Amino acid sequence: MSGKLHFFEDVETGARIESAARTVTESDVMTFAGLSGDYSPLHVDEEWAKANTPFGGRIAHGLLITAISYALRADVVDSFSLIGWMEVKRRFLAPVRPGDTVRARWTVDEARLSRSRPGTGVVTLAIEVVNQRDEVVQDGYDVLLVHTREHVAR
Repeated sequence: MSGKLHFFEDVETGARIESAARTVTESDVMTFAGLSGDYSPLHVDEEWAKANTPFGGRIAHGLLITAISYALRADVVDSFSLIGWMEVKRRFLAPVRPGDTVRARWTVDEARLSRSRPGTGVVTLAIEVVNQRDEVVQDGYDVLLVHTREHVAR
């Protein structure tokens, strides 16, 4: 799915796409804490996190990893004639620490014409975010609204 714009008709159920990888940095965690206002010691205080959590130290914000997965989306979303996101769901399954490297894997679970908006299709993408050990740290799905080729040709 690269190089050209893809429409609903181009979506293949079962297609799999894997992103590039990115290492989560200390700066990422602290910048996200500042942007989100989430200065929980779980994320910003190593000694507190060692003493008070089962994680053995600080972990990255779950929503930071979700945000990074969107930036890693490769041509999964960018190549679609996309109208927008309809739904996003994530489960945070394992901790990510500064220094961990993550990448995302998408699978097209479903593609159907919209019942309420002519000229569009609804595409459901399952997602797994994995770390450098190939452990799933997040999973979920994204539901996208995509133009049909016929609608754009008008």
